[in-house]
Amino acid sequence: MGSIIDGKAFADRLSESLKLEVASLIANHNLQPSIAVVLVGDDPASHVYVRNKVRRCEQLGIESIEHRLPSSTSQEELLTLIEQMNQDSNINGILVQLPVPDQIDDKAVIDAIAPEKDVDGFHILNAGALAVGQNQMIPCTPLGSLMLLKDQLGNLSGMHAVVIGRSNIVGKPMASLLLQENCTVTTVHSRTRNIEEICRTADILVAAVGIPRMVKADWVKEGATIIDVGINRIEEDGKSRLVGDVDFADVIDKVNAATPVPGGVGPMTIACLMYNTVAAAKKQAGIS
Repeated sequence: MGSIIDGKAFADRLSESLKLEVASLIANHNLQPSIAVVLVGDDPASHVYVRNKVRRCEQLGIESIEHRLPSSTSQEELLTLIEQMNQDSNINGILVQLPVPDQIDDKAVIDAIAPEKDVDGFHILNAGALAVGQNQMIPCTPLGSLMLLKDQLGNLSGMHAVVIGRSNIVGKPMASLLLQENCTVTTVHSRTRNIEEICRTADILVAAVGIPRMVKADWVKEGATIIDVGINRIEEDGKSRLVGDVDFADVIDKVNAATPVPGGVGPMTIACLMYNTVAAAKKQAGIS
């Protein structure tokens, strides 16, 4: 049976390290990292995500500033708030929880956030820097996925990595990070021919498409390492449950290691948001 990659345990260790670093910044530099979180509307999942992020901030000593706006908020009102936060030197990171209501263009929101405060790593300047290997702010989920891979495998150089999905949030930045680790990287997507055949050549397989249990055992190579980014809620046996893009029970006996859902990549995303916030605070204060 393959190893289960415990993302929660790794995230807890990372968070404990960040907690010590925050305490040191406060004691030695009078600097408390801070993040402003903006939630527009009443999406239940978004409320859960924001609550978890705020709770983690409190645990680490990071100041969290919440802005909860009604679903009727206009794009102009939101952009005005973002500009105010860009100019506020007491705010190190800005996160606008997506999705936003239909009247607001999420691309305009992402573009409005100052790149140095873009702790989600979605701004086009941060995305471009990542694409050419000049890392600034790295999107949290790919960053967390890479940390788990390096913890599990050590040196990734020369491995063939297949990324399923080409989103700007996960697929593309994940491919860039793996290239920086000297992997040979293939990206497959909805228009790829012979997708199963390509996936079977992967030493590392990262699934990020949002299709429940799409990846079966006959998609993976013996001894591969699997990172499952998917979080899908399904009804099964009369119960609602979370499952990934990988059929974990089907693949685990065949692979070297795999992340479960839940408890794999999910906890790493929030931990890496904290990591980015601390990094942003240090850079803005000129602390190496």
